Amino acid sequence: MRWIRSSSFRCALAALLAGSLLAGCASSPSGGVSVVDRNNRDRVTSGHYIVRRGDTLWSIAFRFGWDWRDLARVNNIQPPHVIYPGQTIRFSGQPSRTTATRPVTPPPPTPSSTPTVVTNPVPTSPPLSRPSAPAPKPPAASTPVQPVARSASGWAWPAGGAVIGRFSSNGSLNKGIDIAGELGQPVLAASDGAVVYAGSGLRGYGELVIIKHSDTYVSAYGHNRRLLVQEGQQVKAGQTIAEMGSTGTDRVKLHFEIRRQGKPVDPLQYLPKR
Repeated sequence: MRWIRSSSFRCALAALLAGSLLAGCASSPSGGVSVVDRNNRDRVTSGHYIVRRGDTLWSIAFRFGWDWRDLARVNNIQPPHVIYPGQTIRFSGQPSRTTATRPVTPPPPTPSSTPTVVTNPVPTSPPLSRPSAPAPKPPAASTPVQPVARSASGWAWPAGGAVIGRFSSNGSLNKGIDIAGELGQPVLAASDGAVVYAGSGLRGYGELVIIKHSDTYVSAYGHNRRLLVQEGQQVKAGQTIAEMGSTGTDRVKLHFEIRRQGKPVDPLQYLPKR
């Protein structure tokens, strides 16, 4: 009888622990099982990154939690802030006194090559099939512009739909908000600015657009089905920049972020009240 009671107790304890683990796995800001790793982290302050095809200064700054201006100063990258494959981007130290120049013979990428990090390795993204040199600046985007209500600080909602994921500032969860919608629904620029990234090179964001609004603010729009703007294009608040989708995630939604000097902030504090 004693053995039976002891066995029953062990079974009950095992079931309780298993239930706790499942409950922990099921919790997420959107109420479902989270399968997204958006590379959200505190600012990386050591090691370095080797630029790959498709990278831009803004996408690297966004990925590693930097203000793009600080990253440019530390690496002495001068306007128009062009970077090249094979160039080293440092995350520590003081601004260099020499001007960064394009390598004379950058090493050709190979399928087996990987970025080299001397100390404190940091995650990298796969290269994109885009030219390393910047293309001529495209004209202003010709997509439709919808009339939108703006907040006192000048921001507009990037899409209609319910907010299904909220901002978290604890360093490991959602660094923006998630907005539910329909496949192909227009995604709108939340404020005037210039497109500084349009692609799928940042893991966990799917097809992503990043817009620079000023020297202080950028916004990001992730999981799109199709991008309708190119890097360098000027956009207006309410202008269609993409079609909503589910790339890089498990359902159709828009992941929207606002970053102030490289640091994620709660978009609901900037958007108009609904």
